[in-house]
Amino acid sequence: MDSARLKQFVGTFWDDSILPSITEYIRIPNKSPAFDAQWAEHGYMEDAVGLMEAWARRQLTAFPGATLDVVRLPGRTPLIFMDIPGDGNDTVLLYGHLDKQPEMKGWFEGYGPWIPRRLDDRLYGRGGADDGYAIYASLCALLALKEQKIQRARCVILIEACEESGSYDLPHYVDHLKERIGEPSLVVCLDSGCGDWDRLWLTTSLRGIAAGTLTVRVLTEGVHSGDASGIVPSSFRLLRQLISRIEDETSGAIRLQDLYVQIPPQRIEQAKQAARVLGDTVIDRYPFAGSTRPMADDKAELVLNRTWRPQLAVIGMDGYPAPENAGNVLLPYSTAKLSLRLPPTLEAGQAVASLKKALESDPPNGAIVQFDGKDGQSGWHAPQLAPWLEKAVKQASEEAFGPPAAYMGEGGSIPFMGMLGEKFPNTQFVITGVLGPHSNAHGPNEFLHIPTGKKVTAAVARLVVAHYARGTARGA
Repeated sequence: MDSARLKQFVGTFWDDSILPSITEYIRIPNKSPAFDAQWAEHGYMEDAVGLMEAWARRQLTAFPGATLDVVRLPGRTPLIFMDIPGDGNDTVLLYGHLDKQPEMKGWFEGYGPWIPRRLDDRLYGRGGADDGYAIYASLCALLALKEQKIQRARCVILIEACEESGSYDLPHYVDHLKERIGEPSLVVCLDSGCGDWDRLWLTTSLRGIAAGTLTVRVLTEGVHSGDASGIVPSSFRLLRQLISRIEDETSGAIRLQDLYVQIPPQRIEQAKQAARVLGDTVIDRYPFAGSTRPMADDKAELVLNRTWRPQLAVIGMDGYPAPENAGNVLLPYSTAKLSLRLPPTLEAGQAVASLKKALESDPPNGAIVQFDGKDGQSGWHAPQLAPWLEKAVKQASEEAFGPPAAYMGEGGSIPFMGMLGEKFPNTQFVITGVLGPHSNAHGPNEFLHIPTGKKVTAAVARLVVAHYARGTARGA
């Protein structure tokens, strides 16, 4: 394959075809069902699907026999399924999603979640990097191979619309389509992050999550704080006390020992290598306020905290008026939404049960304490790369970026990966993405770093070629 020709094709195609379409996609407020219970009635999800479907169908005319179906199971979000014939008997599965996180506050003046704005190499707006670009990059990579008449395996592309809600619809679609999907020997997921913009990053693990709402009720109605304080315990104080059963409020360390796992030595060494490569970027990628310091000084320990150790975040509160509306009232209850990130190899159901037991047992002051947790989502730990793939990843990074690839776990979750790992235990996985420093997925000022999108696309093309070559060599 001519690498210079590949880069030129990818760059031109991104500029002429992908960026105009993904700009329109950013305008659509197609929030995931967890954030828009009336997503079907609002129709934004269908708008996003229609936009991507129309674009993809124009590209598929280059591939004889290729098919595209928008699959709709009753009561579930739609799924785009593409089947693109290739050579040989192997299958590559490329995955992405098109649903989005909610708006969030704090966008730069003149910017917003549904306002696509280009500033130099950055395209701002919700969903461009997480994960709208995936369908575009996947088809661009295959078109680049077509342009050079390079052989590849059959490719299946899955674009779901429920990932930001935990992908609860996806298992039903995978079962529904299992005969059409087949058994892929390589899965490429473009929904992950990158430590910097300078190389291809492979995700070696994903944390799981245990989440739920913790409510502490001390009164049946609010009462005057001057009358009741000192007699009635504060629901907030009791809530804080319960959370301290889970988390050390001084260090941030999780106190429940059954939420830890033994970290594999290889992952510890890769965390150290990633810390050396990234240097101060481990810390500087976050918009710390004032003189706020990170939770540790050792950068490798910070990487391990983010990828292999349980961590708690309080992501929502209820029971309180806005400060400007707050009177001198002792409030009847306090509710906190807890989000506990879990080690990749810890079973989520076990974690939820441990959390519930620790929070609800022996309630302080006899208050009514309730933790409403869901089943949780287990994480994912990548199988060891086959020698052919490890070599191909290094080559793909060097050709597309310059430096060799780097490896690091991610702190977030992609439920699809754990499910695929169970269904296809012999499959090789390449999990990568464009969410690098300050790209701020889920938060304000999310952006797609366009040069990295182009380079990741070229790298995917190289990996698809290597996958086919490996099969040919094995057959020989």
